[in-house]
Amino acid sequence: MASDLAAISQLLQASLDPRQNKQAEAAIKQEETRPGFSLALLRIVATDSYPGTTRLASALFFKNFIKRNWTDEEGNYKLPQNEVVAIKQELIGLMIAVPPTIQSQLGEAISVIADSDFWERWDTLVDDLVSRLTSDNFAVNNGVLQVAHSIFRRWRPLFRSDALFTEINHVLSKFSAPFLQLLENTDNVVSQNQNNKTALQQSFSTLNLCIKLFYDLSCQDLPPVFEENMQAITSLLHKYLTHDNALLHTDDDAESGPLDIAKAGIFEVLVLYVQKYEDAIGPFLGQFIGSSWNLLTSIGPETKFDILVSKSLRFLTSVTHNRQHAESFNNQDVLGQVVEKVILPNLSLRESDIELFEDEPIEFIRQDLEGSDSDTRRRAATDFLRQLMEQFEKLVTDVVSQYMNHYLVEYSKDRNNGWKSKDTAVYLFSAIAARGTTTAAHGVKSTNPYVDVIDFFQKNIAEELTGTEIHPILKVDAIKLHFPYL
Repeated sequence: MASDLAAISQLLQASLDPRQNKQAEAAIKQEETRPGFSLALLRIVATDSYPGTTRLASALFFKNFIKRNWTDEEGNYKLPQNEVVAIKQELIGLMIAVPPTIQSQLGEAISVIADSDFWERWDTLVDDLVSRLTSDNFAVNNGVLQVAHSIFRRWRPLFRSDALFTEINHVLSKFSAPFLQLLENTDNVVSQNQNNKTALQQSFSTLNLCIKLFYDLSCQDLPPVFEENMQAITSLLHKYLTHDNALLHTDDDAESGPLDIAKAGIFEVLVLYVQKYEDAIGPFLGQFIGSSWNLLTSIGPETKFDILVSKSLRFLTSVTHNRQHAESFNNQDVLGQVVEKVILPNLSLRESDIELFEDEPIEFIRQDLEGSDSDTRRRAATDFLRQLMEQFEKLVTDVVSQYMNHYLVEYSKDRNNGWKSKDTAVYLFSAIAARGTTTAAHGVKSTNPYVDVIDFFQKNIAEELTGTEIHPILKVDAIKLHFPYL
């Protein structure tokens, strides 16, 4: 086996060299046909003496090998039974022990195996994971949680079925109690290490994985154990939504810190619960609404906060689907504050947006289009404004129109330097002019009766489509606004 490992590791290293990669990959293909090839790859991944790049390449080849060779179309194993058993025995412990970059590759392989085998042909997996959880070893715990997330996240897009719920109930019966205990332990560690940066970062890595798993375990139905502990769970979530510690901040304006990631994950969980389990979370929502407002009115424009801001706005959008919660915005002064302090700061162009347009205009336009899967501040702010308009169409139209007209006047005063004011005005108009969802196939099916689309187009858009000395972003705005109404 040692010579085999040495030969395979050399081929893996050669595959990273552009001058040799084709020949190396062809040679690796030949090695794939030999018994025990997958186990050899795992041995290389597990051996610290090999370079990190070789171990990562081995994990990548293992993942792709498993995708092609685990089962046939009927679900029968394509590998020998002893190799299948050995892979399952080694994979979990290995993933827990390797660095995060390698973990992600092994996690995808585990997900492929789980698609085929979990839970009936791999019924020991959850017990194995739970047995490895510790009270104080964050590296091990994070590895366990990564494995769990790589398996349980498969549930998110699936349709409801008896087989799916049998699997979920199998997991919950074994995993939910240790999971909640780990969440409580992690909270205690954070509280005890407010001045210990290393411990804080380790515990927030665990916390962020716990938040992802909380979503996984809740994505199909509300687990009874979560419903029974809803007050304690929401209290903990709210604690970290309002938590702050300078040791968890980053100096890089483009890099989100672990606390920002945790808050964004919490908002994602809240959106799920508002949409699916409002009866359970309803009594606890008020504190989150107030905290999201405080966050949005105090957070900076740096790109590292973009995901957090967009998730927070998505939460408010979900909440205002409910007329009872939306009523708190049914006031002209309150709506004015919403537009001024939340909508406009997140709708207006930033220098980073302009730089993106200059460097990658196609990506800028892709993010800007309706139906894009991008989580952007502008998209989230627009969606929130449209949801408010669905509840209070006339009031929102009146309030927004005041700001829109203000920006149009600013643009008319200085067309060369005031183009960003025009961009903001057009965005505000596009947010309130259409009713319902704009689709690529049908465009806008219904318009707001309190605005004159034709008049706005003639006065403010036509000139952008035909003019010569118009800022390119205004051209994009004009085209974007023009086509949905055709």
